Amino acid sequence: MDVLATLWDSFFDWSSMREALGDMVTTGLPNTLILSITSALIGTVLGLLLAMAGIARRRWLRWPARVYTDVFRGLPAVVTILLIGVGLAQPAMELWGPNPYPLGILALALIATAYIGEIFRSGIQSVEAGQLEAARALGFSHAAAMALVIIPQGVRRVLPAWVNQLIALIKESSLVYFLGLAAGQRELFRIGQDAAANSGDQSALVLAGLFYLALTVPLTHLVNFVDRRLRHGRRRDGAGTDDDGGMLLLTGGTPVPAQGEEAG
Repeated sequence: MDVLATLWDSFFDWSSMREALGDMVTTGLPNTLILSITSALIGTVLGLLLAMAGIARRRWLRWPARVYTDVFRGLPAVVTILLIGVGLAQPAMELWGPNPYPLGILALALIATAYIGEIFRSGIQSVEAGQLEAARALGFSHAAAMALVIIPQGVRRVLPAWVNQLIALIKESSLVYFLGLAAGQRELFRIGQDAAANSGDQSALVLAGLFYLALTVPLTHLVNFVDRRLRHGRRRDGAGTDDDGGMLLLTGGTPVPAQGEEAG
């Protein structure tokens, strides 16, 4: 019983949690969201470009994309954050002063780009080749067919994996504390760590973990709901597929004949 009481006092001391709660809500949570959401948006845009380069026909596009992906997926996230944060600290200090957030966001975005690029590449390549051929037969250029038909389908297929990467970014945002944070720049983990050091127990870190759970668990259930809706949602009137053939609907609303049906 003494062991259980010690564990409870060390990890679930409500007074320590209450003391840290205010800073986590007003400072830690907004900073964590800034770091993760901004880096996710940048990583998504750059990741899509990286995916397109990775499936390009030209080697001078494919090989740099592959090298980039291998390097930033292979390095530990903390190493990338330190390399960017320390290596670019001097020019960053001259540009925006002692604010590590831009460098932290840059490092997280570079990591996210490698992972999201690989996610998008696999999704795009999973789309049947007949979809591209059907779009070209309808008069789409190769670029238009990729942008309007293939990429939207590929991205939809890997939506759960993309959200998983967003969840990973939320957690990896805690590593930015290695760059040194002022009181108003602390994210959830740093506030929990400071409060734990001051109180002598780990209750504030447990509270920080609960905040991370509150951010990530709803995202998981949301993407599962969206994925089910995309897979089993209503078909549009006059289009869709059925067991007897009919019209296949390309992304963008352009119908093409199903297998076995002659084109009109």
